[in-house]
Amino acid sequence: MAVTDEAIEKIKAMIVSGELSPGDRLPPEKELAERLGLSRNSMREAVKALEVIRVLDVRRGDGTYVTSLEPHLLLEAISFVADMHDDDSLLEIFAVRRMLESQATGLAATLGTADAIAALHEELDTVGAEVTIDDLVAHDIRFHRDIVQMTKNAYLSSLIESLSGQTVRARVWRGLTEQGAVERTLSEHRAIADAIAQHDPNLATSLATAHIAGVERWLRQAASN
Repeated sequence: MAVTDEAIEKIKAMIVSGELSPGDRLPPEKELAERLGLSRNSMREAVKALEVIRVLDVRRGDGTYVTSLEPHLLLEAISFVADMHDDDSLLEIFAVRRMLESQATGLAATLGTADAIAALHEELDTVGAEVTIDDLVAHDIRFHRDIVQMTKNAYLSSLIESLSGQTVRARVWRGLTEQGAVERTLSEHRAIADAIAQHDPNLATSLATAHIAGVERWLRQAASN
């Protein structure tokens, strides 16, 4: 194991064991390096690496702190990777989103509260057949976010958020070019919301899978033309 990797593992162990908690300040570099039996250079490189993935927060002139370690921070690296996609990678992102979000929708049908379901239907009532493409996509993002939040799983919500944000361009382009895309999207959203309201996880999962797969299928066809 490289010395920098060893330093990363030792700092991680301190966090996992509870020796360092979210928000805690790390001991000074020299003290920490001596305690862990590492060189200051390897410790410095480890801190840089952990800062990049948002485990540590280096505050110049103040010290180095453990971040909140909240899921949206720790999963930011996925957004960066997804931002670098090409068209083939985008299809893979859609496939992952389809698998995760369809299961999340099934969970929403099981776990969704009456208030959350009512809010989902209120979201649907904000859009109509004459909605602009930009407003439709904004609605689409809110609609799916509200569903995933019903699962009460912060990691799942953050992961899907990271992936779905990268598919916005494809959804806009589909809305502009495919006949009937607006009406179809709203109809599919309504059916999904109704399945959740009926607390039918199998139907909700099936409808969500077909809904996301529709954009995925269109993207494959567009890429092949």
